[in-house]
Amino acid sequence: MDDMKGAASSGVRLAFGFGTDRGLRRELNEDSFLAADPLFTVADGMGGHEAGEVASRECVEVLSQQRLLSAGCREATAADLQQALRQADARIRELTNARAGTTVSGVVLVEERTVPYWLVFNVGDSRTYRLSQGNFSQISVDHSEVQELVDAGLITPEEALVHPRRHVVTRALGTGSVTEADFWLVPVEEGDRILICSDGLSGELGDEQIHRVMSTLRHPQDAVDSLIQAALRSGGRDNITVIVVDASNVFGGAAEQTLNNPKSAESVPEDTLPRMPIIEDVLESIPASVREAGQNTDLKLQPPSHAPAVPAMAAPVQATAFSPKENHG
Repeated sequence: MDDMKGAASSGVRLAFGFGTDRGLRRELNEDSFLAADPLFTVADGMGGHEAGEVASRECVEVLSQQRLLSAGCREATAADLQQALRQADARIRELTNARAGTTVSGVVLVEERTVPYWLVFNVGDSRTYRLSQGNFSQISVDHSEVQELVDAGLITPEEALVHPRRHVVTRALGTGSVTEADFWLVPVEEGDRILICSDGLSGELGDEQIHRVMSTLRHPQDAVDSLIQAALRSGGRDNITVIVVDASNVFGGAAEQTLNNPKSAESVPEDTLPRMPIIEDVLESIPASVREAGQNTDLKLQPPSHAPAVPAMAAPVQATAFSPKENHG
């Protein structure tokens, strides 16, 4: 089903759809998700019979209980979200004796000086994508063995799709030694469409296929249903969970730009946003609350693709990013 809510001083309205499917080869669905303004997230559990389901469920449950992630709130920072994820990590370890884990990816709609932003977070290889002004790209960067091979230039993104180690993650909540999330702060633009999914979708469909559905189906729930059915037709080898979120009324705009932009029919650009170097000298241009959000996190900033009326935060950064010295990314 889909839903719509208007909120906060920027007037952003969200319409969203969601769905999950066990797939054709799995006995259980170990995915969990939450779609409730301002938080949209997918968790993909790992650990075998029932344990993975517990890990993903507890992750979503802990996030849903956070006051700053409750309905109508726009005040969460990356530091707040990292603290909540650490609570989820501890809870999963307690319940499963560190024998199960979960990936998690998603967005929180936040505001800085009444300007709306997507606060994107990721641990593992679930993914968050954005279709904006006709440009489709993966915001999150997979924490996986094959992504590291791609980053090192040892294999191509196409080879990564069929690599025998493609399901091995290098970060997860509840298990292993590295559990810190990566964060991105992306200005909301009129007509933005966000996709959050488990690897049951991205492992079956290429970015071009996903882009085609995202750019042609107007209603979020129709896009969700179509993507899940396409993944099932492609093999459905894993649990499939999909959330699609549309933003409208950004500074009073009309939400026609994403689906009607002629770029929507073009080929998909670069498959992920690269990890950026540490840029310390931009910190003074960042609002105080956003600098606070960067403490003990890996926070990246992305400017808008064209310049809406936003504070001086986006322009000086120019598609670079900053990370604090305590960066765990």
